[in-house]
Amino acid sequence: MNMLLRLSGWIDWVGERVGRVANVMILLSCLISATNALIRYGFDWSNNWALELQWYLFGAAVMLGASYTFQRNEHVRVDLVYANVSERGRLWIDIFGVIFFLLPACFLFTYLSWISLFMPSWDILEESSNAGGLIRYPIKFIVPVGFAMLALQGISELIKRIAALRGDVVLESKYERPVQ
Repeated sequence: MNMLLRLSGWIDWVGERVGRVANVMILLSCLISATNALIRYGFDWSNNWALELQWYLFGAAVMLGASYTFQRNEHVRVDLVYANVSERGRLWIDIFGVIFFLLPACFLFTYLSWISLFMPSWDILEESSNAGGLIRYPIKFIVPVGFAMLALQGISELIKRIAALRGDVVLESKYERPVQ
């Protein structure tokens, strides 16, 4: 179990760094948006590359930030059962959800986005059809990477929850019941 917990720690370390990059991407997206608005409306000059770059950064931040959000236990939950069970019951619910829902979906979406989204774009070195637009394949590469990162984080969370059930670790529960 110690080896698996070290693997989980490594995945968490990578996920935290990727999450920091996603946070910077949000900031850059906002700065580019403000600069683009100033140029467009202040100087009556339109540039598609800045608008597309803003979209790319925001899209990449969402895809890469999903695993970081999951690691920090800040994702949205459907609170029908979760709030009314013990901590041990929550661990079992999380394990069930990761094994039967999260991981299969992430593996499927990683595979499908690789073969049907990124590779066709890479094969033709796809570019935007807009004047002054950007190349498209780098942002399309982020989609399978984002799902793969989410799957890795799912494996890390699965390891931690199994270890918590065994009593090897104590997880800090950040779950807050919604205000009623």
